[in-house]
Amino acid sequence: MDIKGVYPIMAPPFNKDGEIDWEDFCSLIHHLSTTGINGLTMFGIASEFYKFTDFERVELAKVFVQELRGTGVQSVLSVTDHSTEIAVKRAMDYEALGANALMLLPPFFLNPSMDAIKEHIRAVVKSVKIPVLVQYAPTETKMEIAADELVEIYDSFPNVVFKIESNPPMECMKGILEKRPQAVILNGYAGLYMLDVLDEGGKGVMPGCSFSEIYVEIYRLYQKGLLNEAKQIHKKLLHYISQWMKDCEYIIQVEKAILHLRGLIKTDYCRKPSYPLKKEDMDTVHQFLTEFPHLLQKIPSPKCANSGDDEPGIKIL
Repeated sequence: MDIKGVYPIMAPPFNKDGEIDWEDFCSLIHHLSTTGINGLTMFGIASEFYKFTDFERVELAKVFVQELRGTGVQSVLSVTDHSTEIAVKRAMDYEALGANALMLLPPFFLNPSMDAIKEHIRAVVKSVKIPVLVQYAPTETKMEIAADELVEIYDSFPNVVFKIESNPPMECMKGILEKRPQAVILNGYAGLYMLDVLDEGGKGVMPGCSFSEIYVEIYRLYQKGLLNEAKQIHKKLLHYISQWMKDCEYIIQVEKAILHLRGLIKTDYCRKPSYPLKKEDMDTVHQFLTEFPHLLQKIPSPKCANSGDDEPGIKIL
């Protein structure tokens, strides 16, 4: 399986009472699958994975894989369990569901030892045959993993891929690629370093999902060798995402607001504790949409496969 390109992190739509909006969940997956992305990821940090019940997690995974099947977009499910035994079971369940790949957030609660972290990663990776994107997010987890440790894991398993989102990611990336230039590395962190990562040999980006079209266009231009055009768009985007990435809950709420204003979800609700946006935050969001007016084109909304609604509507995209 060739992992490269744009792999956004799915945002879960909620009703105003905090319950999952299953119709919006399906229709958002459908929309994203038509934007040119290469894959879509559920249960990343931007998916608010830490705010779901066990039952919701199981049902969301089933629907997610089902809705992406046949679209040509790869389904990626993230394993975030702190227990090694449970993480292995979760990984095997996700593979059995039909996920094309997994992402793995190593355990970090109460500062496990590096040996325990490596044992956890090895146990999960060797339990499945599909690719596993080992996620390294030191800013969010407060856990450091040396590049040499990641190289050691890579050497042990042919299905290991990396998602590096240290801030900045270049030192860690170079530490891996200098020793293993064939390693596949994707960058998260809202794509702040997207072009730098591609320049260093990275294969793609895993941002949020509310304006995936912009990342797809930057990646397309870069792959065609139109570097100045790609840099111009990224520079314009960077003005906003560099502000929003100051806090994870902040950009999660901003992305929900953008999805809502685009008409792709009914509410911008994030389960609490969340990051309420101020007037100046919303002013910036509106300015962002003015900068990228193609995001507000009106087109017919596709029917959600699981909604039972036979009446196509019009949504602002």
